[in-house]
Amino acid sequence: MSSNEHVPVLLGPVLDGLDIKKDGCYVDGTFGRGGHSGEILKRLNSDGRLIGIDRDPDAIASAPQSLTDDPRFELIRGESAQLKKLIEERHLNKQVDGLIFDLGVSSPQLDEAHRGFSFLRDGPLDMRMDPDSGTSASDFLQHVEQKKLIRILRQFGEETHASRIARAICDARVVAPIASTGQLAAIVENAVPAKVRAQKKHPATKTFQAIRIAINGELEQLEALLNQSVDVLKEGGRLCVISFHSLEDRMVKRFIRNTSSEPEQYRGMPTMPDEFRPKLKAIGKVIVANDEETTSNRRARSARLRIAERT
Repeated sequence: MSSNEHVPVLLGPVLDGLDIKKDGCYVDGTFGRGGHSGEILKRLNSDGRLIGIDRDPDAIASAPQSLTDDPRFELIRGESAQLKKLIEERHLNKQVDGLIFDLGVSSPQLDEAHRGFSFLRDGPLDMRMDPDSGTSASDFLQHVEQKKLIRILRQFGEETHASRIARAICDARVVAPIASTGQLAAIVENAVPAKVRAQKKHPATKTFQAIRIAINGELEQLEALLNQSVDVLKEGGRLCVISFHSLEDRMVKRFIRNTSSEPEQYRGMPTMPDEFRPKLKAIGKVIVANDEETTSNRRARSARLRIAERT
């Protein structure tokens, strides 16, 4: 695998979970490098339709010509949180047979130093999924209040040493702006106890995750796309969501559970208003990668796939 290649995670389970119909309409809400999209398209006939969505201009520019030249495929630069609006504009509301969302950062984003997602390659501290909008991680760290930063590191990174790291970042920015991934990684590494630095996992891992989630509004995006999914799926349509950390997975699990449950006041009643009927039903349990996939693709090790069906 080349360093810039993005291998789609849990591909087989996703394809099975989508229960693809040859003439169906499908949406890849996190197109990335098109790994899932390419395989979905292979399973559609001439009446099938596939829509890809991504807010990263590099993902749009790097889309394989085999996909972009296919009349059954449309690639949109936009946010997955705009799902309902984008589907309504195409007059496809409640006509979508399947949705796939592969959350988090793609391999090319991590590999490209100028994107600033990884501490493994020194580069500008950016971290924006869409570099044409929003605030870079560097600018964010220059102005964020220390108390707020502590809260972000604890909530989004589940970082035990959030207070020490936030204080070190705020002290460092007084001397000079934190402009590179290497600078931030070094600040975090020096801030944590020696026993943490000795561990196999880099001590800046959780800090980078937390800041990335904060500046990209990833959890807000996830909440929006989950809520909108029930409005665009047709009856029997499938929702597949791959998450890579516990915060995302808990949100997806809770959403499916709540949306597939009858309200307590109507539980056991022979009838209930349509607006209170469960909108989804869970399909199976959480799916994780097998040993073969985790060996060949490190990104798969933390992947969790949950599947639901529109009722």
